[in-house]
Amino acid sequence: MPKVLFTISYAVKPEAREAYLQHVTRLREHLRTVAKKDYTLYEAKGKKGQFMEVFVSESLEDFDALEDNLDPETESMIAKVEEFVDDKGMKYSTMVEVA
Repeated sequence: MPKVLFTISYAVKPEAREAYLQHVTRLREHLRTVAKKDYTLYEAKGKKGQFMEVFVSESLEDFDALEDNLDPETESMIAKVEEFVDDKGMKYSTMVEVA
């Protein structure tokens, strides 16, 4: 079964960067330990404040169920990320493993 890579890219408002980093540190731990998601956060080299969240699902079925059964705390933490994002918003991408 092919793995699925789901990414969310965005820039964080410069004045919100420190609060954002504190929040996503908690979010990352929560997603990994409580929600059992394969989640990583990256910042673009040379572009301070440009971030990409990466979720890896082991199959298309797992990807389709990515948002299923999230507890209210997880949903709230994910929604809060939007407060830190600049006016350009978020860009989503889904990639399916081929080889």
